[in-house]
Amino acid sequence: MSDLYLHVKTEYFKAIKRGDKTEEYREHKKYWIERLVEMPSGKKREFDHVVIHNAYKPGDENRLTFPWRGWTLKTITHPHFGPDPVTVFAIKLEK
Repeated sequence: MSDLYLHVKTEYFKAIKRGDKTEEYREHKKYWIERLVEMPSGKKREFDHVVIHNAYKPGDENRLTFPWRGWTLKTITHPHFGPDPVTVFAIKLEK
């Protein structure tokens, strides 16, 4: 298997590192459906780890690694996605 790499803004990276943020959201759209759900064989994608990067900054201190615990679909309202509720993949970030 492989790792899922996600880049997040510094404010979210810090919240994840503190343990305040235990999920990372990606909008339920074609791109993320292909990355997280569909494989050419029709099987659900699985990963070894979720690797969170602090924006695009280099160095080990700007990277957090979590075991793959899967995702769930949620409907949330968040300024990053605009004023209306959206369906997102809530990727679990648990040690």
